[in-house]
Amino acid sequence: MNKALEGVRILDFSHLLQGPFATQLLGDMGADVIKIERAGAGDMFRGMTFFAKWVGGSESPNFLAWNRNKRSIALNLKSRKVHAIIMEMARSADVVVQNFRPGVLAKLGYGYDDFRAVNPRVIYCSGSGYGEEGPYVERPGQDMLIQGLAGLIANTGRGDQAPVPAGAGLADQIGAMNMVYGILSALYYREKTGKGQKIEVNLLAGLLAHLNQEYVAVLNLGEDFVRPNSGIGHPGMQAPFGVYETKDGGYVSIAMSPFKTLYEVLEAPQLAVYDDLKTLFDKRDEVFEKVNAETRKFATQDLLARLLAVDIWCAAVKDIRRAAEDPQVRHMGMITSYDHPRGGKVRVVAPAVKMSETPATIDRPAPLVGQHGREILAEFGLSKDEIAALEASGDMTVDAA
Repeated sequence: MNKALEGVRILDFSHLLQGPFATQLLGDMGADVIKIERAGAGDMFRGMTFFAKWVGGSESPNFLAWNRNKRSIALNLKSRKVHAIIMEMARSADVVVQNFRPGVLAKLGYGYDDFRAVNPRVIYCSGSGYGEEGPYVERPGQDMLIQGLAGLIANTGRGDQAPVPAGAGLADQIGAMNMVYGILSALYYREKTGKGQKIEVNLLAGLLAHLNQEYVAVLNLGEDFVRPNSGIGHPGMQAPFGVYETKDGGYVSIAMSPFKTLYEVLEAPQLAVYDDLKTLFDKRDEVFEKVNAETRKFATQDLLARLLAVDIWCAAVKDIRRAAEDPQVRHMGMITSYDHPRGGKVRVVAPAVKMSETPATIDRPAPLVGQHGREILAEFGLSKDEIAALEASGDMTVDAA
């Protein structure tokens, strides 16, 4: 089966979330992703988990989530012998990806200029928290910190309580998408011109770009967003936009709808006094509480059926476990699994982009540390004795289960 990125080779120095998610997306589309990890411990995400539990007793769900469809080689990047090997690998590489702090890899001889010297066609993509220079360049570029700096946290949560960060690594994941966007654009440009280039992606810029609607509003309308005390879902929206309780302990989100249609289907004609755009904004907390009192009279499924019947934009609010069983999620085949040598059968989210001629597939589980080191170096011409010497010296580690 053909793959869209078959024949594209990526040297992936990235770790944690931003870079690994980007290269996983490219690997899903058929790129040969060679994950270059630290000798010994490997990617830092291997040592992190949720709930103080490990998949199969030893494997990190964080690592398993972002590292399928890759081969791992674990090397000592400070070794000059390793440097020479990687530069030889770079001669046939299409893309180099890294998300170390600015300057770290360049000091070790793995900067853009180093790779370009041996391969002028190379595309070098750097991910960082705040860019390559500036007053924050030495700060840690962690997801929640970026959410706070960009304005996302200040816009989220109830006004009479502390601001609330998103319940997922949103800045990192947007950063990953921007890396893929840049890499694919650069590959297309190189097809036309033969020229490689350097790409710089940072988390702060990425999240700012995704908040463009909010920035355009504030910077051009002379108003600041103020979080409502109620559950209104966005600080710039009027009621009834938000999440409402139901009689059986569930929640339903209600987005766009003519307010008249809503209070009629709720059989609450007394709410007609609020049916004006300015009133729905100025008294949105009050309206929220009034609507919430009405939605609590209905069971979740009954309320959804009523709202959907009159084309009110609504949906059930589900936790992860229930969302995985959602009929639309099941129909799309978005929950799948792969077999891992230590983690066993690992349930994962499937690739999200569907392509008619070159579909994305999961062909490899997330690798063990350096699992493919011997086969990778053999492909680049190293002999069995040379590979064994690297292992003996500690410049390469191989965990082959």
